[in-house]
Amino acid sequence: MITPVILSGGSGTRLWPLSRKAYPKQFVQLIGEETLFQASARRVDSPEFGPPVIITNSDFRFIVKDQIAAISVEAETILIEPEARNTAPAVLAAALQKLRTDPDSILLVAPSDHVVPDMAAFRAAVQAGLSAVHEGRLVTFGITPTYPETGYGYLELATPPEGETAPVALTRFVEKPDAQRAAEMLATGRYLWNSGIFLFRAADIVAAFRQHTPEMVSQVEAALDQAQSDIGFLRLAPEPWAGISDISIDHAVMEKADNLSVVPFGAGWSDLGGWDAVWREGVHDAQGVQLSGQATAIDCSDVLLRADTENMVVVGIGLKDIIAVAMNDAVLVAHKSRAQDVKLAVDALKKQGVRQATDLPKDHRPWGWFESLAVGTRFQVKRIHVHPGAALSLQSHFHRSEHWIVVEGTAKVTVGEETRLVTENESIYIPLGAVHRMENPGKVPMVLIEVQTGSYVGEDDIVRYEDIYARGQGAKG
Repeated sequence: MITPVILSGGSGTRLWPLSRKAYPKQFVQLIGEETLFQASARRVDSPEFGPPVIITNSDFRFIVKDQIAAISVEAETILIEPEARNTAPAVLAAALQKLRTDPDSILLVAPSDHVVPDMAAFRAAVQAGLSAVHEGRLVTFGITPTYPETGYGYLELATPPEGETAPVALTRFVEKPDAQRAAEMLATGRYLWNSGIFLFRAADIVAAFRQHTPEMVSQVEAALDQAQSDIGFLRLAPEPWAGISDISIDHAVMEKADNLSVVPFGAGWSDLGGWDAVWREGVHDAQGVQLSGQATAIDCSDVLLRADTENMVVVGIGLKDIIAVAMNDAVLVAHKSRAQDVKLAVDALKKQGVRQATDLPKDHRPWGWFESLAVGTRFQVKRIHVHPGAALSLQSHFHRSEHWIVVEGTAKVTVGEETRLVTENESIYIPLGAVHRMENPGKVPMVLIEVQTGSYVGEDDIVRYEDIYARGQGAKG
């Protein structure tokens, strides 16, 4: 039985403004009816795979749990990284943790933000790689290139592949090339795109780490030894984790190992590394027009027009090779050839201190989400959505009072010693300093409008007394 290891802690910037640090692309519905993370989990939801080990960070842990529950997938373990340290420590943590329960375990490591449309072909490629794994080899999956892409790393094979899925010896990893070099490599037939997907025995990858980065093994082991269980998660210890190098598994181990094989895969794959990739992978008409949301194209060709917010309308007239993505707090317009430069725009916004660089207007919490509708110097108006059975923490505020108006469902509200039900079109006032809690006792979502007034309406004005999600004083919501 193969244990999938799903990496879901990344924070992509090249799909801004839809993907942001607070809610990155793996959790967004970019292509199809599911998010990329959900599609990744479903891809390995079959008899040849066991329950997945999922690695993420604290900010995303409840998003992960909610999204796999929505597709009826149950994880074996959800490991929480104290802070991002790239893929090498994450993969090592999963391998060491799995070795403690199953010394013979085989791991399939995959990012959660890739598109692989043909699930059957992907599973067949994984099965093809097992012969090399049983020989003690570390297997990676190389994507048969269809054009000279400059945004991917490449794998150089010892010989051109003989079959679509037969493992081939790997000569070396090649960094992202320029356009001329990419075209030259494509012509040889001996290069594949590096997918970042791996298959190996847990014992073999740990042995490779011990050989090439022994200090990392001791640090990750300490983080596991001191790990704390946290309402369905395993939280790695922050102190030993803080000293670990920020490095990819390619640089830490794979480029140094001499026992690597590659399984070629040509059934369709994309890492959705930019809006140009979303355009290529998505559905468009005969003129190459791809529309999403309330978007309209007039006399356009080879464009992506996307309205990603309720009541937002996007219209393009006479456009060619343009990407336009509109949300209620940010709009991106770019030439398709400059899609990779979106990250430069995000960097520029960060330097300007612009909130939209990293934060979405909709703020996700373990109990649901909220969005700010209006903000002034001494007030803020929010729409708050609470999942069925969920509850906010028991809390109070130093600087603001709140007025709640229920517009959908029923709220169970505690203020001081009094608890009451507040139904649609009813309201309740929370005085400044009052200890209070909001819950949704029903089986449908509850929505209310919150009006805050006071000298300060920031999210950090909170004293938390009880919380079913085990969040500390520094957490929001």
